[in-house]
Amino acid sequence: MLFVVPTPIGNLKDITLRSLEVLKEVECIFCEDTRRTKILLDHYGIKNKNLISYFAPKEEEKIPYILDILKKYHSALVVDSGMPVISDPGYKLIKACLESGIKIEVLPGPSAFLTALVSSGLPIDKFLFLGFLPKKGLKNYFEKLKDLEATFVFYESPKRILKTLKTIKEVFKKGKIVIAREISKIYEEYLRGNLDEIIEILEKRKLKGEITIVFRK
Repeated sequence: MLFVVPTPIGNLKDITLRSLEVLKEVECIFCEDTRRTKILLDHYGIKNKNLISYFAPKEEEKIPYILDILKKYHSALVVDSGMPVISDPGYKLIKACLESGIKIEVLPGPSAFLTALVSSGLPIDKFLFLGFLPKKGLKNYFEKLKDLEATFVFYESPKRILKTLKTIKEVFKKGKIVIAREISKIYEEYLRGNLDEIIEILEKRKLKGEITIVFRK
């Protein structure tokens, strides 16, 4: 069986007892970064695990090897932080497991975009998760979304965030923005306001760290 195990997005305490139990019991753990996973395992005293790297863009190369392991041992899939597959590796492996008759069990756990949505204070009866935005053609991308009545949530880098918000302003003209930065970490911060207010703040200040944006027109 393949267990899909979410890991903390910041604070190492953000992991379920069930997740720790699975990580202790499985033989192998497929990791986005074995060094990051080892920090988590060491923190909880989980020893003697076979850590195998599994990361984009070389996912497909590893799948036959991993399937052979899964035919012999229960194993877990983790990523550096949060839920595997959500803007992270895992989809291709899960698909291959299902096609090969290998059972999948997904454990619930932390996700940055859900945390940001709930904290935003914006309507989330209908929302669209965009993951990481395209690097090119951003204005045309938003043009295709501007008629949707939904709250948008996506990840963005500190280097692109101001440009992205100005593009949103150009397309949507107005709206409410919430920036969630470094969720569940020491320097966690939320910036809330309308587009003009947040753009003005970012023109005077450079943000650092992992950023999730929630927007409602």
